[in-house]
Amino acid sequence: WSFMAALAELGGEDWFNLGDMDLALHVLRTAALADDQTLSQITAGFARSWQIAATILPMSDDPVATMIDSDEGTLAFQRYFVERRCAPVVRRVRFEGADKADPASGVLEAIANADAVLIAPSNPFLSVDPLLAIPAIRAALEACRAPVVAVSPLIGGQSIKGPTSKLIGELGLAPDNAMIARHYRDILDGLLIDSGDDCEEAEIAIARTDTLMHTADDKLRVARAALDLAASIG
Repeated sequence: WSFMAALAELGGEDWFNLGDMDLALHVLRTAALADDQTLSQITAGFARSWQIAATILPMSDDPVATMIDSDEGTLAFQRYFVERRCAPVVRRVRFEGADKADPASGVLEAIANADAVLIAPSNPFLSVDPLLAIPAIRAALEACRAPVVAVSPLIGGQSIKGPTSKLIGELGLAPDNAMIARHYRDILDGLLIDSGDDCEEAEIAIARTDTLMHTADDKLRVARAALDLAASIG
């Protein structure tokens, strides 16, 4: 935390609390972007440096900003999420630049050639919707021949961490798996839910497993269950 400590001593803003290793990545990425490298090129370079074998693609090389319209006015996402710790009441979430953004190279091909597409149990409104806000990505998922399966972020009507449950209430939505299914309705073929839960959305395939993940084995169990659901659809 040496960088943040020095920043605070010098009177700088220190609310975005990142450790020195994270900051190293941010500094290198910013420098590379200033040198006209694309985010795709930068991400691939970092993956090679860390010997990550998986292909990691950003959704776009164009800027897309998550903006929160709240009872405190409009906030940039990090101001809302980190500085204000999700305290403001959310009225709307929007994505500036998404309507003009193109998918990064390889994204549409990955969707078209996939055996299955999995949507992680991340916050639908803050983590997944930025991707779906890019028209070409949503269209590719709608046309995708492979089964599209989401893992619900809710267990017993509650999210395990983060502001998902708070957002659901503030946006006037029902805290259940049927709402998650409807949120992804245009693209979704199946939904994996917790073993103790139900889903009344009959238009998609439903499977159950213990979706609470603490260990690597838990994560493998959920991933395998999601892939099994996709295989049963495909």
